[in-house]
Amino acid sequence: MNDMPRDSLSATSASPAPGALVDDAAQDAVNTSLDNATTPLGVVLEIAGAGSQIALDLQRLIQCAEDADPSIALAGQVGSQIKIKTKDGWLLASVRNQRQDRRGDGNSIIANIDFMGEGMEERLTGKIHSFRRGVTRYPIPGALIYPATTADLRQIYASDGRSSIQIGTVYPTTDIRAGIYVDAMLGKHFALLGSTGTGKSTSAALILHRICQAAPQGHIVMIDPHGEYSAAFRNTGTIFDVSNLQMPYWLLNFEEHCEVLLKSGGDDLQEDKDILAKCLLAARSKNRLAQGMGKITVDSPIPYMLSDLTNMLQDEMGKLDKATTTAPYMRIKTKIEELKADPRYQFMFSGMLVGDTMASFISQIFRMPSAGKPISIIDVSGVPSDITSTVVAVLSRMVFDFAIWGRNEKTRPILLVCEEAHRYVPNERNADGSSVGRILSRIAKEGRKYGISLGLITQRPSDLAEGVLSQCGTIISMRLNNDRDQAFVKAAMPEGARGFLDSIPALRNRECIICGEGVSIPIRVSFDNLEESKRPASEDPSFVELWNDEGGEEEQVERVVQRWRTQGN
Repeated sequence: MNDMPRDSLSATSASPAPGALVDDAAQDAVNTSLDNATTPLGVVLEIAGAGSQIALDLQRLIQCAEDADPSIALAGQVGSQIKIKTKDGWLLASVRNQRQDRRGDGNSIIANIDFMGEGMEERLTGKIHSFRRGVTRYPIPGALIYPATTADLRQIYASDGRSSIQIGTVYPTTDIRAGIYVDAMLGKHFALLGSTGTGKSTSAALILHRICQAAPQGHIVMIDPHGEYSAAFRNTGTIFDVSNLQMPYWLLNFEEHCEVLLKSGGDDLQEDKDILAKCLLAARSKNRLAQGMGKITVDSPIPYMLSDLTNMLQDEMGKLDKATTTAPYMRIKTKIEELKADPRYQFMFSGMLVGDTMASFISQIFRMPSAGKPISIIDVSGVPSDITSTVVAVLSRMVFDFAIWGRNEKTRPILLVCEEAHRYVPNERNADGSSVGRILSRIAKEGRKYGISLGLITQRPSDLAEGVLSQCGTIISMRLNNDRDQAFVKAAMPEGARGFLDSIPALRNRECIICGEGVSIPIRVSFDNLEESKRPASEDPSFVELWNDEGGEEEQVERVVQRWRTQGN
């Protein structure tokens, strides 16, 4: 047959139909995938508690790299998943690193793997089912290793019936949906981390939109320091800024009053605190509410008039038996007068805010009832910088106090999301002793007992307070460029996710690693695209485009100067 002329060979064989050629090619691809899926990649060399060392056949890795199934094509590479046969099922592991085995003939690759979980095998179909985190039966050295196929991953990442939100696709597949279990994520706090420019704000908006869709009667409070999220939630939330926040000054507790009104230090500060405590309690006591209660404290959220406070200071200053000079009284009185006169502080220190509006303020801010708009965006970008942290402290403390005093009512849980969290809960090196750091740290430690969930968003996790990130049960990490940030996140992540963590510097924009309570096992996810109308206003400007525009600049400068002078009023 080999000696037959090529022409006669083609003449004797019938020409296949074009469709048959396509079918044959597809069948070949399927057969190749089946071969790669059922042919071992390597063997287990040694076993340890959290992970193992394996040997992979270089030729098999090369064969798998050509496979049509993207999961098989990446099998054995760093960050990919492989499976190991056990007595009654499969063990799934993630490849952490690779190196060439120099002792052999160069055809063997040594790799370290981290165990992720195990599943049972269906006898007839060979499918993995009942997958769960953790390992109960370890393999033995010499156990065979196989690629984890897309079909396997589909079974592994399938929802176990708990309420979940879908935010993207599981890498490296294009069709396996990545879900987060909402109750597990919110029940034990979460953190979204990522360097500037990785798509962090858009990803945060995507997650919050999905939560709002899943729970339209929810209660979400978001602290937005840059005014980015107003555009994203204009239709699904309520936006508060200095123009409509109307936060009454008397809601501040004594510590927060001290932060705003007292600027002295050393011995003078303690002296000023004693005077302020005495006069503030007297001013609160003058309200009819206080008279009906019997006993109140300096922290009780009882309305009082600023004029009453200044009158108390004046009276105390005029007493002959006072232990100090008039200086501390004048310091506090002058500061109060400044705040009343400054238009930038009108959202808080206006004479119109003396009425008892506490219940209506809480209802508005906490979205109770939500009326189909479950999220309130608190835009603090227009708040004067010297009291921004105090405003955030008041809002955070009100969430916490409301939950504590309402624990007998079975009040609905509240999610507090804090963007630029490292500004408010800094580590010891950057700590300034402000009340906001203390209250957010307390919410991180105790909040879940009272139905408060904390969501922290930051680009500098290493600047966060050490204990706060470790309290977050779910960590969503996008690309981190800084070595210190990477090390900090690795220390907070569970052991089984270490192989994934090594790929954090290599993540593309809008990709992340999710691990912890919110997912069955650690996953690498490509986030979904978010519609234009739901994106935050955080796009980077195009310098070339804007610098090529001409005209209208003089008028623009005039308008900016006018707003600057009037401080936005």
